[in-house]
Amino acid sequence: QVQLVESGGGLVQPGGSLRLSCAASGVIFSTYAMGWYRQAPGKQRELVATITSVRITNYADSVKGRFTISRDNAKNTVYLQMNSLKPEDTAVYYCNAVYMTRGYWGQGTQVTVSS
Repeated sequence: QVQLVESGGGLVQPGGSLRLSCAASGVIFSTYAMGWYRQAPGKQRELVATITSVRITNYADSVKGRFTISRDNAKNTVYLQMNSLKPEDTAVYYCNAVYMTRGYWGQGTQVTVSS
């Protein structure tokens, strides 16, 4: 019933940009806090950015100033604009949705930053 589908990942050179999208269905989207997490090989999943239902944002120190999270409630979609990408940004990026006691994850999209 509930589904989160990420898109926009791919291969990009250092210094380049990508925009990730996460389309949600089966939820009252405007009531959910949304987030992006990432997991690199051999490492734990880490928070990248979050945005609440009232559009309060939070970023990991490692991406602050380079990444921007936003949401379009009319499209049930959350975005992650990624600029000035570095090789250490390489990971699988996951979309997350939370409302009170309910939480959901997408399947992830691969981002590879390499020359």
